[in-house]
Amino acid sequence: MRDRFIDTTTALLAEDPRTALVLADISAAAFEPAARRHPDRVLNVGIREQLMVGVAGGLALTGLRPIVHTYAPFLVERAYEQLKLDLDHQGASAVLVSVGASYDRAAAGRTHLSPADVSLVDALHGWTVHVPGHPDEVPALLRDAVAADGSAYLRLSTLHNDRPYGGDGALRVLRDAGPGAPLLVAVGPVLDAALAAVADLGVTVAYTHRPRPFDVAGLRTLAGTEVILVEPYLAGTSARVVSAALADRPHRLLALGVGREELRRYGSAEDHTRWHGLDAAGLRRSVSGFLEPASARG
Repeated sequence: MRDRFIDTTTALLAEDPRTALVLADISAAAFEPAARRHPDRVLNVGIREQLMVGVAGGLALTGLRPIVHTYAPFLVERAYEQLKLDLDHQGASAVLVSVGASYDRAAAGRTHLSPADVSLVDALHGWTVHVPGHPDEVPALLRDAVAADGSAYLRLSTLHNDRPYGGDGALRVLRDAGPGAPLLVAVGPVLDAALAAVADLGVTVAYTHRPRPFDVAGLRTLAGTEVILVEPYLAGTSARVVSAALADRPHRLLALGVGREELRRYGSAEDHTRWHGLDAAGLRRSVSGFLEPASARG
């Protein structure tokens, strides 16, 4: 996904003189050719993430469309005050593009883990959030975000599904179990595991790579009385949106994602997926328990 981001951003810098790129050392070497061609619009501020966002806000106020890029914990958590003040409060907008996701660089320790990034961005006003599930989804999502006027967060990951899905982020049904069936909504790179987890269950599966704004109309059309939400970041991040959308009808919601417990482990991204129950086997256990009849639960 990072490679597709670099290629697309390099092309955008050449195509659109309004586009700018602000870096904090991460991926700077990959953008060296673009920096030589556009030295006034490719800026590397060094390991100063708060400054990076502040510079992006200033560029936006001059009429440029800045893309801001680094690891998720440095881009969203470390620079959150600048997102709040230098972008939101000033009425300036930018396109934030992160790598690292929730635990892609788990071997680097807690400093590189950011499962709460989407929750934090969601606390800002009116941001679009894209969570691609495949590298081939990245170019169109990035181009659409840059062409728009508002602020957007594009969350890249090393984990991905086997195939891409296009579209604007509206819920896309990939497995239809019929009217009234439980609905599972999978966001981004957790789709394949979710499909495998419910392969022999009567569960409808819908996919989105745009959790914000959430496709509320699509949810209301598809949802019965049981909804399962599977997100590759902090569990429950979209629970409030789903609950509000279905507030006028009886429903049960199971929100799965990265747990809030501090694991204090290193390991690989695949290890963390398993430890958080986001692999097919873990999702199967959670979904089966949720759908089990009350009588069987005792």
